[in-house]
Amino acid sequence: MNILTNQIQLLCEEPDLLATLCNITAALNEHFDNINWVGFYFWKNNELVLGPFQGKVACTHIPYGKGVCGYCALTKETIIVDNVHDFKGHIACDSSSLSEIVVPLIYNNQLLGVIDIDAPILNRFTLEDKKQLEEIAPIITKKIITCL
Repeated sequence: MNILTNQIQLLCEEPDLLATLCNITAALNEHFDNINWVGFYFWKNNELVLGPFQGKVACTHIPYGKGVCGYCALTKETIIVDNVHDFKGHIACDSSSLSEIVVPLIYNNQLLGVIDIDAPILNRFTLEDKKQLEEIAPIITKKIITCL
């Protein structure tokens, strides 16, 4: 288990879900270099709705299947986009974002939301980043479920 995973587990000991998610975004923002946005979108009323984040003002609602986050929600699989301008239907919440990774939060095959990270450089995200984020996603999912 790596440092990030340990930190996320410790943060999830906080009983309040909102406080936990806010601190998780801060931890992710500190952990990943060369990023300009990190946060959550949650599945609500058949769309993704903005949750806690760090970065510039963001899109509040993302339709199912639209943009990188919506596509991740549709497929329920992590997606790495090396150049967002090459992604058909990309939603540009921040024009300085050039690459993106989105990881689904799944419980009993049901989408709860996604972790979204944007970067102002091309080809920012690696398979190691994917592995780390997929390792922490179930920890965050468990926290969400226990607080509902």
